[in-house]
Amino acid sequence: MGSRNKILVIEDEENISRMVSALLESNGYQVFQAKKCSEALMMSASYVPDLIVLDLGLPDADGLHFLKELRKDTVTPVIILSARSTEKDKVDALDAGANDYITKPFGAAEFLARVRSALRSVRGHLPGRKFELNGLSIDYDSRCVFVRNVQVHLTQTEYNIVVFLAQNTGKVLTYTQIIKEVWGYPDEGSIKKLQVNMANIRRKFGEKPGKSSYIVNELGVGYRMNG
Repeated sequence: MGSRNKILVIEDEENISRMVSALLESNGYQVFQAKKCSEALMMSASYVPDLIVLDLGLPDADGLHFLKELRKDTVTPVIILSARSTEKDKVDALDAGANDYITKPFGAAEFLARVRSALRSVRGHLPGRKFELNGLSIDYDSRCVFVRNVQVHLTQTEYNIVVFLAQNTGKVLTYTQIIKEVWGYPDEGSIKKLQVNMANIRRKFGEKPGKSSYIVNELGVGYRMNG
């Protein structure tokens, strides 16, 4: 069972809202529901949820409007749950501050896994000056990275990418967000440069194509440290 984390579900379709809420409640979460952007903003301020599940197609405003308003005041994790499935929709939402993006229809097990991952990102994975996750360890003071107690020798750029992903464990980071953090500016070859570095990182971590213990490739969108 999950802890009694508070989750705000913002969804105007009654059957989906009921189904998502029942799924979350049956797994131990405390759920609040909103159907409009205006209502959701008030409830978010009143209940201070630990996580928000947000549909983009709300009757009084687009869900991105809610997200942008929310990000003025809080870093509460947000999972987008939407029928919109283009890469542009996903990238726009993630760049606006969403933590994750799930398209409808969706599987219950994957949805709950994403919820757990988003909630873990709030609690953080950074005790002291170290990061620990499923056999991956980062010692920030010595700038050393270990996989199953074996040191992995990364370039400075590769290290910076890994640290940024680790500090946002469970959150999908778009190509643009990573490029700005690591290189400071995007240029024509930025995405290719990032992909080459990421391929090197995953190889050094011992990850095989199609299988990922640590870094998940969200195709056409970005990357996520698997929380």
